[in-house]
Amino acid sequence: MKFVIDNLALIAIALVSGGMLLWTTFSRGSGAGVSAAEAVRLVNREKGVLIDVCEPQEHAAGHCTGARNVPLGQLEQRLADLPKNKETPVLVMCQSGARASRAAATLRKLGYTRAVAVAGGLRAWREAGLPVERG
Repeated sequence: MKFVIDNLALIAIALVSGGMLLWTTFSRGSGAGVSAAEAVRLVNREKGVLIDVCEPQEHAAGHCTGARNVPLGQLEQRLADLPKNKETPVLVMCQSGARASRAAATLRKLGYTRAVAVAGGLRAWREAGLPVERG
C-alpha cells in the first residue's frame, strides 16, 4: 500500500496514457476517418470498396478511380451496389469528407462493420497525388 501512495502520480500517468491509447484505437474504428493512403492500402490488401456518395453530376466531374457512385440520399435504397460481405472495408468518399462521415455512420447502422470515411474526401485524394477520373 505504501508503494501505491508513494507512486500515485506515476500510476495516474500510466493509466491516463493507456486510456488515451485505447481511445485513439477505438475512435478510429468507429469511423473517425482514414487517410487517402490508408484507403489505398485497404483497397489493395483487403479488397476494400470505394463508394462515392456525391450526386451524379459531382461524380461525373471527377472521382477517385474505381469508385462506385451511390448518392447519400439513395444509400439505403441501393444496397445492391454495396458489397454483399458486410465485413469488407467500405471506404466512403465525397468532395470534402462531411457527407462521407454521415454515410459511413449509416452504413455501420446497416451492419457494415468496417465502413469508414476517407478523411478530407476527394480533395485529400487529389493532394496525395492519387488517380482521379471523369465521367
